[in-house]
Amino acid sequence: MNAIGVVVIGRNEGSRLKQCLLSILGKVKTVVYVDSGSTDGSVELARNLGVNVVELDLSIPFTAARARNAGFEYLLQIEPSVEFVQFVDGDCLVVDEWLEKATQILNAKPEIVVVCGRRREEFPTNIYNRLCDIEWDTPVGEAKACGGDAMMRVKALKQVNGFNPTLIAGEEPELCVRLRQAGGKIMRIDAEMTLHDAQIMHFRQWWKRSIRNGHAYAEGAFMHGKSPEKHWVKESRRIWVWGLILPLLAVANAWLTNGISIILLLGAYALLASRVYKYAKTREIASSDALLYSLFCVLDKFPGIIGQIQFHLSRLLRRKSTIVEYKGIAAS
Repeated sequence: MNAIGVVVIGRNEGSRLKQCLLSILGKVKTVVYVDSGSTDGSVELARNLGVNVVELDLSIPFTAARARNAGFEYLLQIEPSVEFVQFVDGDCLVVDEWLEKATQILNAKPEIVVVCGRRREEFPTNIYNRLCDIEWDTPVGEAKACGGDAMMRVKALKQVNGFNPTLIAGEEPELCVRLRQAGGKIMRIDAEMTLHDAQIMHFRQWWKRSIRNGHAYAEGAFMHGKSPEKHWVKESRRIWVWGLILPLLAVANAWLTNGISIILLLGAYALLASRVYKYAKTREIASSDALLYSLFCVLDKFPGIIGQIQFHLSRLLRRKSTIVEYKGIAAS
């Protein structure tokens, strides 16, 4: 499939990177791996497999968006005729036949500029990995955004100047906002796309990841909240209400109400969890998973508000945000 190029990004993915590259090699002509300062031999591994490698400048802060842009630019240099680019995170395996299915959609429907499928957690044996798997089970059909694994039309990506390299998270939905504003459509098809190895084994990792998500929601709303679709405005407001405003009001009024305000707050959280549970069930998620998902959707408002505050403080102080790393963090 000469019309397709693949860009893989990673940092210290080790054996996962090897499995990722092996799942792609032989299926397309050109594969580019972009490394963000790995110290585990990832660069040598990729080169030994015959993959084109781009090493990012260590003096500039790393972001996934910056890495994808660098890989895309290099891909166009060595394969200028490429029509579609498949982006893959280095901790994912590309499922057999995915590339063919995605290409068929893009060839048949010129208005579609991004195609994604089902990213599935490879090892949903603990609650945090299982939460990721539930999160990625998005509805089939026209969508507002894709994730890190997706096939994109090169012409459309060039038209909007690629990813925003300054974003530390949420770069794919932000890109999709601009692609849709330019007239393109994002499509999630009913097909297996990638197997992902989250390796979130501890609560602390999940907490850090949720802080990053809160930061992404805040930045996305700040950038595109005034557009007709009000990108991530509702999500950010929910975080502020449930993660800060209601708890502060309940605590401030606890002495006046003899603790009743605290009880009402807990009841409100229970109601929120119930609503999320019912929504999860409409997606045909198993009851045990729906319960787990609903509880953590309530809990994630607290690390989410930390991420929101961090973004706005950095913005007001004119400080550059740095990536929030959660992989490899041991339990404390």
